[in-house]
Amino acid sequence: MLPTVSKATLLLSLIIVSAGAIAEEPALPTGLGVESEPGLPSGLESGPALPAGLASASQNEDDRDDEGDDWQDEERWQLDGFWEARWGLWQEDQRYLSRQPIAESRLHLATERAYNKVTFNLSADLLYDNVSTEQDAKLESGQGWIDLRTANIVFSPLANTDIRLGRQILTWGTGDLIFINDLFPKDWNSFLIGRDDSYLKAPSDAAKLSLFSNTVNLDLVYTPRFDADRYIDGERVSYYNTSLGRIAGTDALVIAEKPAQWFDDDEFALRLYRNISAYEVALYGYSGFWKSPGGANPVTGNAIFPRLNVYGASLRGPLLGGIVNGEWGYYDSIDDASGNNPLVNNSEQRLLLGYEHELIANLTLAIQLYSTRMQNYNTYRQTLPSALSATAQNRHEISARLTWMTLNQKLTTSLFLRYSASDRDYYLRPKFHYAVDDHWSYELGANIFYGEQADTFFGQFKYSDNIYVALRYGF
Repeated sequence: MLPTVSKATLLLSLIIVSAGAIAEEPALPTGLGVESEPGLPSGLESGPALPAGLASASQNEDDRDDEGDDWQDEERWQLDGFWEARWGLWQEDQRYLSRQPIAESRLHLATERAYNKVTFNLSADLLYDNVSTEQDAKLESGQGWIDLRTANIVFSPLANTDIRLGRQILTWGTGDLIFINDLFPKDWNSFLIGRDDSYLKAPSDAAKLSLFSNTVNLDLVYTPRFDADRYIDGERVSYYNTSLGRIAGTDALVIAEKPAQWFDDDEFALRLYRNISAYEVALYGYSGFWKSPGGANPVTGNAIFPRLNVYGASLRGPLLGGIVNGEWGYYDSIDDASGNNPLVNNSEQRLLLGYEHELIANLTLAIQLYSTRMQNYNTYRQTLPSALSATAQNRHEISARLTWMTLNQKLTTSLFLRYSASDRDYYLRPKFHYAVDDHWSYELGANIFYGEQADTFFGQFKYSDNIYVALRYGF
């Protein structure tokens, strides 16, 4: 087992290593010099890109005058967005949830304003959700009539430095709907009830520092207060309740005790990356908490978020006419380092191997192999209460995504499958998206689950099969 490392030691060590590497300046490798975010599946939202007009510290020196032209407009306010309506139904009689999966109207508005050295970004969704029981605005959970997606400023104090402060969408890693070193918040409810794929990524209230050099690039993200996943709690999607020993929903909502102290319950995430030939390699570090509940309070029985450190690496690049990727992560469960606390997640290792290839024109196949292995398994089995069923030490999974673009690329048909041979369960996500013109588009999709046992990862959702339709107007 890897040794336990404190948050301060982890952060200091990584910064010292990265600072030393950035100080060196050998020749620039081919392809380096542009920040390269690992690709995500079609529709998933990456971190907000730097808008056109954002200048480096030295780029606009000649434009300054005594009146402070650093704040001179580069461009006017830009406004874009979309309106959409989504509606869905459960595929069978719902025994655990009282209402349909989705019935909403959404107006997304996004704007930015760029000056010589600072850019302001703001985006939000005005939402009428006929399913949610919460209508008051709750920005942290995204519930209510408004969901604030981004509200940040971006500036470059030095030629090789970018800083983004405020609410932002963050992502890194190489997986397709499988996240190992991406420890930024996810909205699993939105994804499983049929919202657009981009809403799987929940916003973070954070500060991001990016440093670029000829040797290695550094991304450092500091979140002053823990940003949890918008996790499955029984309100919109049913789940397996360990205490009850059955699937539950609105009859047994998850009550969680979330770390919420500013600058005490904080998070650090770091990525060092560079190009080696045509391949991007990266090292990752994270210090914070399990993003979804990873344990239980023995006194109250409420769900908790134990402390967690993660160390990882990834590789991505061309191979045999396609794109190959690999990612590994070690999840160091700080609050259960020896594995003898059955109420807290054990440490584990996670490994992902993937390959994507265009079979013929406009037809692409992507395959992933994913495996997790629990650490200190013997101790876990010895301390597990007899009333609870044991989780398997190893879980293996294969996933595939087939994407076909037809009708002059107006119609995109996609089929995504995750199947676990060890759990004997699967998740199927078919989707049809048709773009009528530059403004109007339609979508039809479904979320389908199967599992022989109710306590497996996908088996717990077997009563949550749903189908949805969407109409969108973009502007």
